[in-house]
Formats: sequence, C-alpha cells, structure tokens
Amino acid sequence: MIVIAGKEMYQADFDSLFDANSMEMKIISILVSSSHRYYYDSLDQLKFELRLRREIIAASYELYKSGMGFAVFRKTKCNPAYWDRAQDGGFVMRNDVKASDAILDIFKNGSKYSTECATAMMIVYYKALLNVYPEDLFNKTFTKIELMNWHRIDRLLREVGSMAKRNDYLPADRRYFINPDVDPLTPHWQGENVIDLGNGLYYGHGIGIQNAEGIIKALNRNRIEGADESARLLDSAGRPDFKKLADVYLRYSP
Repeated sequence: MIVIAGKEMYQADFDSLFDANSMEMKIISILVSSSHRYYYDSLDQLKFELRLRREIIAASYELYKSGMGFAVFRKTKCNPAYWDRAQDGGFVMRNDVKASDAILDIFKNGSKYSTECATAMMIVYYKALLNVYPEDLFNKTFTKIELMNWHRIDRLLREVGSMAKRNDYLPADRRYFINPDVDPLTPHWQGENVIDLGNGLYYGHGIGIQNAEGIIKALNRNRIEGADESARLLDSAGRPDFKKLADVYLRYSP
C-alpha cells in the first residue's frame, strides 16, 4: 500500500504519470498490492525513488557493457588519471578531479579498471545518482569518493551496505547469492552481490547478467569437493535511503 501525505493511493492514481509497461509502474504495482504501508511525504519523493531505481537498473547494464574487469582486491586496477589505488585494493578519487568525471571515466574506459563485485555495486549506485542529480549537485554532494566494497561508503549511501529482510523485494534492490560450501581455493566465489534488474534477471560483476538459476549454477561449480549445500539467494536486500537522497535533490536550486 502506498500512502502519500496521509492519503492512500491506488494503481489507477498513477496511470496518467507512467506508461503501463514502464519499470515505474511495475514497482508501483508491487507497492500498492503489498500488505505493508509505504509512506511518502510527497508525490515528488515517490517519483524520485522510482526514477533512481530505474537509473540503478540502467547503470547496471552500462557497467556490464563497459569492459571493466573482475579482480580480487590484491589485483585491482584503476585509471591513475582519476583515481589512486589504495593498499587494500580500493580506489580513492584524486583531489584534482571532479567526482562526476571520475565516475564517468569508469564507464568510458572500463578496460583500465578491475575490481570485485561489491565495489562494482557502489559504482552502479554512484552512476545512477549522477544520472539523476544535476552535475553540480552531484559534485557538491560527493566531494571525495572512495570505492572499497562496504568499508568506506559515503554517509548518504551507507544503507546500501546493510542487508536486511524486506517486506517486498523490488527492482534495483541489491541482493546476495551465498555459496556456503565454497572451495577455499576460490574464496571469491563465496557469493555474488547483484542488482535485481526487475525482469527475472540479475547483474553481478564478473558473473554478468543471468537469472537466479544461472548464478546458482555458476556458484555451485566452485564448491568444495563433497559439498552438499547449494548456493542460494538470501531472503534480504540492501537499498539506499531513497528519502534521504530525495531530500538532497528536492532542496536543490541552481
């Protein structure tokens, strides 16, 4: 159920706002049919979340096509024109570049970058926000980006690093496939961080775009000998605080 400024909303209330086959309407359909109440202060706040979710999905496809390589932390690489590589394998934005340019370079020059799946998720979220926020707002908001899985996350995206059981699972949520019997010789196959693309497919860096069955099969091929527990999708999700991010956007005036 969607409640905006105290008023319960129905799917028909959104028919004039979004195309019937759009990702926005797919998400709205999940929300209005849920037994859980989703509260929004304004229609603009809801529209921001829907737009950002759509852009998270778009950024996932963009990163998949960018040519960015997969690497464990000790072998990561980045373009030194925009990023300094930290000793732990993370990327630290240079002081003499704009955040927008640094993020865009990953998508323009993907072959100059390699990292693991968690850091790739953060790159997706930053690109999605860059697609929504005006460039000057993005640069004003994110003055020093550090990319290193969930260990050094900007305060505005901190919630992305926390997995929790949800009332509903939505397109653009971060999900996780766990491989409990992973072969210790290939620890990077212990699981896969993914973005739910909303059509039965998931994007995971290094594993590509696949359905749940395909991801589970790939993980199961990297289990210890004699393993009897299959990889599986966890009943939890990570997602940013859309309202907090919307507040920044809605307060913006050029």
